[in-house]
Amino acid sequence: MRILITGGLGFIGHEVARCLEQEHQVTVVDSLTDYGFIPSKELTALFDERKSRLNCQLKIADIRNKYYFDRLLEITKPDVVVHLASFPRQKVVLENPHTASEVMSTGLINLLEASKGKISKFVYISSSMVYGDFNDMVSETQECNPRGQYAIMKYMGEKLVADYKKYFDYTIIRPSAVYGARDVEDRVLSKFMMNSLRGETVTVKGANEILDFTYVTDTAQGIAKAATQSCNYDIYNITRCQDTPITLELAAKTVIDLVGKGKLTITDRDLNFPSRGRLSIEHARNDLGYDPKIDFEKGCLLYLDWIKNSEYWNEQI
Repeated sequence: MRILITGGLGFIGHEVARCLEQEHQVTVVDSLTDYGFIPSKELTALFDERKSRLNCQLKIADIRNKYYFDRLLEITKPDVVVHLASFPRQKVVLENPHTASEVMSTGLINLLEASKGKISKFVYISSSMVYGDFNDMVSETQECNPRGQYAIMKYMGEKLVADYKKYFDYTIIRPSAVYGARDVEDRVLSKFMMNSLRGETVTVKGANEILDFTYVTDTAQGIAKAATQSCNYDIYNITRCQDTPITLELAAKTVIDLVGKGKLTITDRDLNFPSRGRLSIEHARNDLGYDPKIDFEKGCLLYLDWIKNSEYWNEQI
């Protein structure tokens, strides 16, 4: 099977490519963007390491370039497109909403239009943020009430993809709180880890807030299965769904205990972000054989081990 992955050198994307390139012909496309906030040295170190782990074809291109993608799909003739290229989260979107819209909306339409009549399946990577505030163990049938521009654009993307169902099959993936090796520092668990390693304060905004922390390889496994198997549902939650809910306080304490230093401070929840919990993965388990392997403590240990063996982070910490 021929598979094209946009955002394929990203944190999640390169792991998806690693999963798929073992048995399929994979082409990775990435713009190598810093989103306006990732330090250049950090970005270079991450991209170099991610590239070194891949054996597939790599193309450097911006999803906003409609004509490039028209031509690329004609040349590579993919059976499946996995679309990960996006602005990564609410904070980054708020800092540059115009560019975010060009990437997340116009770029998506460019790719959908280029895919008409050329592919059999389109896999769109959305977000658990589309649910808005939700209770624990939410399923894919939960009514969505996205809050904030990032979540709204992701949900709008889902609707755009569904509107192209007359041209190809589609599957929508909703991951949550992905973490692990080869991630940027500016994310919740990454900040916990780096601040702890530096012996600084680990700040928790809302002690009892629950996140469905999912190690990156488990997320990639689920996306790869959705890309290569027949699906009975249009939408899948792809998360770890821990047996014991992981609150932000528990996550921070786990990191501090594993690292052996750092000080915990707890403040009120940030009301700019929705309150979330675990997502049900029953459909993905039953339909795709999705089987996340890495529990939270093991994932933190894997992440910590990578940091300790990273030349870049040894210079920074």
